[in-house]
Amino acid sequence: MKIPFLDLGASYRELKSEIDTAVARVLDSGWYILGPEVESFEAEWAAYCEATHAVGLANGLDALILALRALDVGPGDEVIVPSNTYIATWLAVSAVGATPVPVEPDLATYNIDPTRIAAAITPQTKVLLPVHLYGQPADMDPILALARQHGIAVVEDAAQAHGARYKGRRIGGHGDIVCWSFYPGKNLGALGDGGAITTNRADLADRVQVLRNYGSRVKYVNEVQGVNSRLDPIQAAVLRTKLPYLDEWGERRKAIAALYGKELAGSGLILPHVPDWADPVWHLYVIRSSERDELQQRLGAAGIGTLIHYPIPPHLQGAYTGLKMAAEAFPLARQIADEVLSLPIGPQMSTPDAERVRDAVSVPG
Repeated sequence: MKIPFLDLGASYRELKSEIDTAVARVLDSGWYILGPEVESFEAEWAAYCEATHAVGLANGLDALILALRALDVGPGDEVIVPSNTYIATWLAVSAVGATPVPVEPDLATYNIDPTRIAAAITPQTKVLLPVHLYGQPADMDPILALARQHGIAVVEDAAQAHGARYKGRRIGGHGDIVCWSFYPGKNLGALGDGGAITTNRADLADRVQVLRNYGSRVKYVNEVQGVNSRLDPIQAAVLRTKLPYLDEWGERRKAIAALYGKELAGSGLILPHVPDWADPVWHLYVIRSSERDELQQRLGAAGIGTLIHYPIPPHLQGAYTGLKMAAEAFPLARQIADEVLSLPIGPQMSTPDAERVRDAVSVPG
């Protein structure tokens, strides 16, 4: 039998009765835009993330864009971003008219390297935007210290880090505002698009609430030029149903990661490195190999699905040719793109399937 990279329907099948009941509750309520279901999820998500406020949005990219808008980031401003990330991080910066300024990662964790950030800060820098990539927290203390030193804001891209902890505290409120995606493949995934922000700042939560709803808090009274980016009540109900299982599902992911880590040690592959201050949630289990393409082909022939996160760094995408960044400008991001491979991992993945993946990876090419 084939082992898919991720079975998106598995979590629905596990909770089918509960999810169906939750969806029916929304359909019966007659309240299909915002309302009590969204408000309840916002309160529950904020509490889970150890944050004061949460605002539900249509998707993760909108969360990033509205977070930047809430901080008045716009043309002429610069936002420091990782050179190694999904392009959405950069697209949000461009969407508000600001300029993304890439900083290379720590090659051990793939997250932005705090020791490289200071050199990229200029008088135009408005925000530091770290990403908690693959479900592992970025090193926040030095990032926050730099931000305080220079009087700039911190926006966290936590689209892959639901439930992760940094030095014992959940990701969700270290910086000024934290951005989430509930895309179906995330650790906490909806049955469609969804997103949110969390923050401990009431002013930012209020601004995002207004911006997401046409710039209005009172019907037909528009304070600012907002957008339509509201978390759907049906998706909120699905997320509320899944949220109580998130930590249990995280433990299942950790067990698979531990199996991979133990059995693939000494294989010659570069395995994930977890700093002692990090408690990752294993959104992805990413290995590195100089013979990545051959390994991926071999696993595919064995019926094992894999993906590359991500095959093209943002600075090499056609979307950013206008920035005129040299191909060789960010060699670490390019090296990562050439070598990383994500193995199957998920809370509904069986131990025998994980062992089969391990065995297939271990077989010499």
